Amino acid sequence: MKKFFANLLVRLGKRLWEEPMNVEKPQEEVARQIETLPPVEVVKTEEQPNKKTIEKKTKKKLSHDIVEFDPRDMMETMEFPFLALSKNRTEPIIYESKDGKTKVQVSAHRKHYVASIYDWDIILLVSSKIQEIINSGSDAPPRTLIIPRNEILRALHKHNGKKEEKDLKSSLARLKLTGIETTIRNEYGRYEGGFGFLDSWGYTEREDIKEIRITLSQWLYDGICRKGSLLKVSQGYFDLTSGLKKFLYRTARKHVGNNNQWEFSVEKLYEKSASEQEFKKFKYDLKKAVSDNDIPDYFLEWREEKEKILVRFVNKSKGHKKIAKQTVKNQVNKAVYALKMPSQFKKESTPISLTKK
Repeated sequence: MKKFFANLLVRLGKRLWEEPMNVEKPQEEVARQIETLPPVEVVKTEEQPNKKTIEKKTKKKLSHDIVEFDPRDMMETMEFPFLALSKNRTEPIIYESKDGKTKVQVSAHRKHYVASIYDWDIILLVSSKIQEIINSGSDAPPRTLIIPRNEILRALHKHNGKKEEKDLKSSLARLKLTGIETTIRNEYGRYEGGFGFLDSWGYTEREDIKEIRITLSQWLYDGICRKGSLLKVSQGYFDLTSGLKKFLYRTARKHVGNNNQWEFSVEKLYEKSASEQEFKKFKYDLKKAVSDNDIPDYFLEWREEKEKILVRFVNKSKGHKKIAKQTVKNQVNKAVYALKMPSQFKKESTPISLTKK
């Protein structure tokens, strides 16, 4: 039996040796079949509507969208408090000069806020357009102007979106509904009356264009058209996001102008701003704004003299070098004084006893 199995194994071994298994044959056949297949076209299919795609939001840029123009502000409203510094003021603004000759009262319509310094940006654009018509000498400027909505937003350094459109309409509503009574241009009390900044406004939306119709009140129109009543404003003014800083710029532009410098006491600035804040809080915010020192065209300096605190406005194009030198000089004087009087600047150290009593 053992001999039989041995011979069987020998014969099987010879057959395997003479006819080995060709394991590569199937792979070669598959390769030939793949070579004969036609080329496959890659077709991009549209995504199914029910699939959610996450898109990376890109920050909108305004630089190439800004409409360049010469903003104009009315000096009367720069001198006296006609505008709220905050966007949500409901309490009226009441101002009276010390001699009692100049009075301003600004009140909000029921369920609305007082027109703010932010809303006034629209008037700067309207004033510039009226000034262009006056300079051209072609015709008397109209009291009603029609301006594309897109142009207004781009001129005021804002995006052209739904939120900005809503904010624009709210600003126009506040400018119309804010009531004003003043003795400016009525020093002798010959007449009395009330008015808003706007008589009316309207928004027209068509397929080809979206435009705003703005009709100025007679008082505002007369003030804008009066010769020498407007001042040019920096384009950088529209980038200020703080109502207090907008107020400081308008104050500097009105009083410093193209001169070297001007200064006000903190109390006087508080009075001119008609701020709702308590004086202590206003003073704190004012000092912070002065230290930021980032309003266009003017340098701000906080000065303490005896018991009086002043804010100095300096024209950057004329007086900044002088102020910089004076600031360095003051710092040097303080350092020298500290060296001479160390006891007032250094606290005397006392030994600490480690023994228990």
